[in-house]
Parts: sequence; structure tokens; C-alpha cells
Amino acid sequence: MDHTTLRLEDPRELLAYVPHRLGFRPHESAVAVGLRGPRGRLGLVVRVDLDDLAPADDGPRLARALAEHLGRDGADRVLLVAYTDREEGEELARRAAAHLLEACDVPVGPVDALLVANGAYRCLACSADCCPPGGRPLDDLRGTRVGAEMVLAGSVVAERREDVARIPPAPAEARRSVGRVRARWEAARLRAAGGGDDALAAWRLASLRAWRDEVALGGLAPSPPGPDGAVLQGAGRPVPDARTTFSRLGRVEAGLSDRRVRDAVLVTLVPGTGRLAERSLAGPCAAAVDDRLLGAAMAKVVDPGAGVPPPPATRRHEAVLEQLVAHGRTTTQSPALTLLGLLAWWRGDGARASLLLERALVADEGYRLALLLARTLEAGLPPGWVRRHV
Repeated sequence: MDHTTLRLEDPRELLAYVPHRLGFRPHESAVAVGLRGPRGRLGLVVRVDLDDLAPADDGPRLARALAEHLGRDGADRVLLVAYTDREEGEELARRAAAHLLEACDVPVGPVDALLVANGAYRCLACSADCCPPGGRPLDDLRGTRVGAEMVLAGSVVAERREDVARIPPAPAEARRSVGRVRARWEAARLRAAGGGDDALAAWRLASLRAWRDEVALGGLAPSPPGPDGAVLQGAGRPVPDARTTFSRLGRVEAGLSDRRVRDAVLVTLVPGTGRLAERSLAGPCAAAVDDRLLGAAMAKVVDPGAGVPPPPATRRHEAVLEQLVAHGRTTTQSPALTLLGLLAWWRGDGARASLLLERALVADEGYRLALLLARTLEAGLPPGWVRRHV
């Protein structure tokens, strides 16, 4: 959770922080920032298209939805930052600010507005002694405390929103190798399904084992062996050979198409579940165990009463899922993209989560878990561990 405290008297700090919070530089956007308490502790940060908030017909409706989310998050003051480089951008920003001001009047409170345009920033309602003509240069933001702290912490800002969830595809030959394994493992599932419950359970467990094995290596990109047959990284750490990695990725991709395997993988994302994922796939009560485990695991992610922050292992999980997307077939990526979206939302990265879920629903518009998570984001609900501290 973010406990950063910023003063409105120095808007440079907030303007420097917003792109790091979003993960990208806003363009033609309206960003509403909720502030809590007398010290202005940062709360919910929401970005919408400026063209959606400014119109007289739909703008007020969107503003009311924003005000509801900000109020639910505990905001008692709001800052709106409008980003635009169009000639009519300032007028759009004024309309957007007016809509949000009216919507926030009762449930939240005061709304201040800043305009970022043409390489400068200024208050949208400037008085004579407030901002210089044309505003202050954005270069001023380079010397801010919060900007320096975010860079030192390793924060990287993408130039465009679309870049936040971009996962470059693996080389074509690598994708073909994974595809061949995936096809063989899909055929193995069909044979297992015809062989009875025990055979299908064994196939599911083997798929989960491939996931666990790949996570143990942290999603390292495969490398061909050197002259001596070994590949080392860093201080003698072995890098997986390509054939073994491709075999595991193909099995995991095929396995995730089975809902029971996907749910078992989801359980492994949550700390404290031990070998319960395996128990959900084998035994006479496996289906009942699966339902209970999924509910308990999701409670640790979404329920304020039971919610926990994502563990350090989340980075390894994300690395493997990104490898699956990079090496996988475009039309079968909904499970991996949805799990990536879940992990991004759990970490508080709503921008990345939203984009990943959009991609998941492009691949399969009816993918139920992606639809559920997308509705959660649309409602502005943060993960459970964040809501517990609000």
C-alpha cells in the first residue's frame, strides 16, 4: 500500500509521482488523485480519457462514478490533473474539472485542478500571482524528491499506456518448439480423459508439476548450452536448457486450458497453501477440495478480513506467466494473461492489470475469471490487503 504524503502547496511532487503510480506517462488524460486526512496522504489514483470526462452528456455520469470510488476510498480532497497537447485541450480540461467538482461536492469535498500542456504545468484556475504566463516548465519536475526516490527504487515509467503490459514474443523457432509440446500434451489429455479419473488426475498433476518446476527456476529465459554442455548465469547459477524449458512451458500452457489445473496454479500464487494445490487435483474428494481451496485462496487476495500482500515469490510467478505469453499461441493466452492480470491487481498496478485483462478477453471474450476481475477493476475495488488499511 502507498503511504506517500504530498503537499498540494508543492504540486511538483505530485506531478512527478503520478506517472510512477500509473506506470506510464498520461496523454490526453484526466487523472483524479484522492487525498486523505490533513496531511494529504495519497489514496486512489484513477486515469480516464479526457474526451470521456469532458462531454456534457456522458462526462457528469463518469464524474459521479469517479466521485463514488474516491469517496469509498476515504478521500476528503481531490486533485484533478489534466494532460493534453491539443489546442482545445484547456477547454476540455475545464469542462472535466467542472464535472468532477460538481460530482465530488457532497461525497468527497474540494477539487483542485492542474493542467499539463505543451511542456508546462499550471493551476487550471490561476490567479494573478499563482503561475507565470504559460505555466512552469515540466523540466522543474526532474529535481523533485519523490521523483528521485522512485527512480532509486527502480520505478520505470512507460511512455504510453499500451507499453505497460507489452510482452515481446519469443523467437519464432522457440514458439514452434513450445507449440509442438503443447499439441502433444493436449493429445495426452484426450487420452487421459478416456482412461478414467485416475489417468486424468495424473495428467493434471503432471501439468502442475511442470508449473512448479518452472517457477523454481524463476522464469529464466532458456539458453543453449556452451561448448562444455553447461550454461551458467551469474555466480554459477545454472540457466535451464532450451529443450527442458520448452517442454515445461508447453505442458503448462496446455494444462492451463483445464480449469482445474488453472485453479490449482492460482492456489500456488497465494502464500501458506503448501501442497493443497496437489490435493485439489487428486483423490476422491478432489473437486470439493478444489472449490474450497479456490475460495480460501481468493479470500487472501480480495477479502479485507483475510487479505495479505503478494509475497516475494510473485515476481517468479509473473516471470513464468510472461514466458508462457511470449512463447504461447495467441488464441490460447487467456488463462496466463488473466493470472498475470490478477497478480498485477494484487500488487496495486491497476493500469497493467486492466490491459492484461483486456488482452485476455480479446482472446476469449467469455473467459469467466477475466470477466470477474475486469468488473472488479471497473468498480474501483482495491485488493483486500489495501482495503484493510484504508
